[in-house]
Amino acid sequence: MFDIGMDEFLLILVVALFVYGPSKLPDLARALGRGYAEFRRATNELKDTFNQDETVRELRQEFQKAQNEVLYGKRLLDTDALKSSLTAAISGTAESPEAAPDKGGAEQKPEEPPADAPGTTDDAKLY
Repeated sequence: MFDIGMDEFLLILVVALFVYGPSKLPDLARALGRGYAEFRRATNELKDTFNQDETVRELRQEFQKAQNEVLYGKRLLDTDALKSSLTAAISGTAESPEAAPDKGGAEQKPEEPPADAPGTTDDAKLY
């Protein structure tokens, strides 16, 4: 973890022995062990939190994908394909003859069938 060899470890123990004395050295080692254990526990909890966040993120993406498939069809549309089809539809309606006014400048209205034409009465709907 810290790349400490045996020589460095022995030097640290000798310095600690001189600084704290032989009576306080076991208490110091116990406190260092507890601190190290607490540090590892906190590190593991942080790793677990990151893993849970990633799992939740993946589940949310899968849920949104399934929701979009249910709402909009089996497969999601490619955004580029959607943009090109919308552009084609918009340009197609602008050039279509139904939307263009006639030469006189007035728009043509579809003719309504006469009132006595077949299929215009309620009796025709019954057949």
